[in-house]
Amino acid sequence: MKTASALIAGLSLCLTLCLPATLSAEEKATQEKWIPLFNGKNLDGWTVKIRGYEPGVNYADTFRVKDGLLTVDYEHYDAFDEKFGHIFYKDSFSHYIIRVEYRFIGDQVKGGPGWAFRNSGIMVHGQSPESMSLDQRFPVSIEVQLLGGKPTGKRSTANLCTPGTNVVMDNKLFMPHCIDSSSKTYRGDQWVTVDVEVKGNKIIKHVIDGETVLSYTKPQLDPKDADAQKLIEQGAPIMLDKGTISLQSESHPVQFRKVELLNLAPENSSN
Repeated sequence: MKTASALIAGLSLCLTLCLPATLSAEEKATQEKWIPLFNGKNLDGWTVKIRGYEPGVNYADTFRVKDGLLTVDYEHYDAFDEKFGHIFYKDSFSHYIIRVEYRFIGDQVKGGPGWAFRNSGIMVHGQSPESMSLDQRFPVSIEVQLLGGKPTGKRSTANLCTPGTNVVMDNKLFMPHCIDSSSKTYRGDQWVTVDVEVKGNKIIKHVIDGETVLSYTKPQLDPKDADAQKLIEQGAPIMLDKGTISLQSESHPVQFRKVELLNLAPENSSN
């Protein structure tokens, strides 16, 4: 009869030999450290860019920290007046997963466009705020569009919009501005968690509750777009494999409870 120590040694050897030699990027993600981009206290590390103002000017205290939440608020606005805004994190990234917890609250500010009701977004592979023109509405980027449901009807979230960009879907260049994801509708002021998995120029996935609701490949600048043309003239490559991350202000109050990022090594980021 084998001793207990011999049985344990044999089991350990079996586990060693039976386990896969390498882990996927997603499996390693559970073992690695997430970086909080928002510290829950202030906007350190972030730069505001609002249409009509220079980078760093936080018009009417649009972006603020309220009760530990990164909040987009319009209480000091008389009307929206197309003051589309974004708040940019200080670093650019290439291969990563960004996780955002968000909720829409309150009422849309006077003058906000109808399509912007309960509408915000996570912009990835974006340009820098300093490279935007004064009156530019949106950074050239890939937008993970965040939408809250209306009282009735379906309205998905984690959709794709493409300000100044295109992507490839089903092996074809996708040129329409927006496409809906397969997510369910999230109504009211409930918190929603979205993961965006970005692997350079290879693939981007929108994930909710562990389910991929949209994916596409080869994010790239759109040479027909005026804002993208300026970047191309300045030497920016057509194919996007890195860029800024920003959050939107589009006329409806929204709060972010968590904004965190996990770097993925390019060699571990196969499709």
